[in-house]
Amino acid sequence: MPNVTRLLFVLAGINFAASLFVRMADPIVPNVAQDFAVDVDTAALLGTAFALPFALMQPILGPVGDLLGKTRVITACVGVLGLSAVASALAVNFPMLLASRILAGMAGAGIFPVAMALLGDKVPMQARQVAISRVLIGSISGLLIGAAASGLLADLTGWRGVFVAAGCVMVGAFTGTVFGLRDVVSPRAERIDFAAVFANYRQVFSNPRAKVCYGAVFAEGAVLFGIFPYVAYLLGLTGEPRAGIAGFVIGGFAIGGLLYSAAIKRLLALLGAGRIMILGGAVAGVSLVIEAMLPPWPVQLVAMMAMGFGFFLLHASIQVQMTELAPTARGTAVSMHAFSYFMGQALGPVVYSVGFALVGPSPTLVAAGAAMVLIGIVVARLLHGPASKEA
Repeated sequence: MPNVTRLLFVLAGINFAASLFVRMADPIVPNVAQDFAVDVDTAALLGTAFALPFALMQPILGPVGDLLGKTRVITACVGVLGLSAVASALAVNFPMLLASRILAGMAGAGIFPVAMALLGDKVPMQARQVAISRVLIGSISGLLIGAAASGLLADLTGWRGVFVAAGCVMVGAFTGTVFGLRDVVSPRAERIDFAAVFANYRQVFSNPRAKVCYGAVFAEGAVLFGIFPYVAYLLGLTGEPRAGIAGFVIGGFAIGGLLYSAAIKRLLALLGAGRIMILGGAVAGVSLVIEAMLPPWPVQLVAMMAMGFGFFLLHASIQVQMTELAPTARGTAVSMHAFSYFMGQALGPVVYSVGFALVGPSPTLVAAGAAMVLIGIVVARLLHGPASKEA
């Protein structure tokens, strides 16, 4: 299926570029805080500033993708994301930088989730988890390079250089999107039918699995991704102040995702989806407990790699279930998935901030680890029954 192969390649490239934006602000939180004379907790809101609008735009852009065409939405959002990078690089104060991250979150909302819905339209169910893993390679690589390169560039050129580089990448991504998706057929309507929008949401939530899928990704988003804006701070507690090292450690999460992409086909055959979910939650949970010990940065890097591997084992399994919640309204189903997931990511830094203030970093991270183990077990039971080798 050469058309599907090309589509996977194009979507992987687009998602690579878009994923640069997700974690690239995390390693530069201390730099931004110092430059704009704000505290670290305030600067950490750059993560929430991306995640919250990303979540809030899902109920809008998902149905728009169903009704007006998924390729149109993806192309427009890639262009706006590039403009947000320019605005970030030119920010003269913290509110302006925060606003540019909000714009980035709004635009990012129409790329990865809508691409997942497009995959659902074009790839049969039996091949979908492997296809998703291929596109995830692009997305994960963007997370890896976005975090690692952000820290290195911040050390070499200052934090503004991070956004300049991202803007340059988006120019190439926009060109690739326009030409790469030009002949991909995507359903569209001449106008937005709000009755159809609400009908799609009713269809999605008529499936009892919707609450399980969306609740699970909300929880994992808060528990796992809430820690990312504090990685540089936690490394500072161990005596490691370099933004480049923080970016490298955060990038370990994406390396774990690449390992997942390489291993998932064999693991599915060996364990089945139910056991994979349990394994994913357990691996991610243990990794958080290791982080709670505040070990040297090489150990934290390995823990982050394991965390990424465990996360994608659990998360991608939930994604596959989600794409079948409502086959005729996949854009809406995927948008609600991303809404729940990024609402969790938006809330996570706030929860961690409270936990750090009340009981300290280590007890907070141990509690988070226990939560991840529980999430994996509960979701596997609800979606697959007792752990079995059934996919």
